[in-house]
Formats: sequence, structure tokens, C-alpha cells
Amino acid sequence: MPLIDENPRRKERKAELQAEHKSRRHANYQPAEMIRYNERSTVERVNGRLKDEFGARMVRVRGHAKVMSHLMFGIIVLTVGQLMKFVEGGNATPSKSTRTMANQAWQGIL
Repeated sequence: MPLIDENPRRKERKAELQAEHKSRRHANYQPAEMIRYNERSTVERVNGRLKDEFGARMVRVRGHAKVMSHLMFGIIVLTVGQLMKFVEGGNATPSKSTRTMANQAWQGIL
């Protein structure tokens, strides 16, 4: 599969590609690449929130078990946020107090 889209230079080929694009749009056709891209973007949003809001960018412990437990704290907070969104019908972003509690738990304060 080519990585770069075709750049047609002849009028016949341009008309052919436009007709193909129109028929795909009319049939509500989505290529597999577009479906994968949409799924990947959802996962990347979760990974980005985990890194930016819940401290997964800089894990300051050593050892597989400790790193895994720190990352799982972030996953738990993300899950609680999604459950709160589901129950309340509001925003999925956890409140400041939820983030503060998660950070304190990671630092060993709680």
C-alpha cells in the first residue's frame, strides 16, 4: 500500500478519482485505516491523560512491581472518572480533589 496519496496529473484520472471518492461517500464507506485511526486516537487520549494528569511521565520508583502499582493507581483514577461520568452524566475529567488524592496516594501521604 502506498504511503503517499496519488497526485493525478491527467484530467481523466482526476475525474476517475473524484467519481470513486463520491461513490465511497455515498455508500458511507470507511476504509480500515480510518477505523484504526479513530480507535488509536481514543487510546492516545487515555495515555496522554495518564501521563499529563496522573504522573505516568516520570515514575520515580524502581522495580517492575512498584512501577506497575503506580501506573495502576492512575488507571484506577481514570476508571473512577469514567464511572462518575456515566453515573452523573457530566464531565469525565476528575475533580481537583480526586487528582490531589491520587497524587498524595502516589507520594505515600495517604
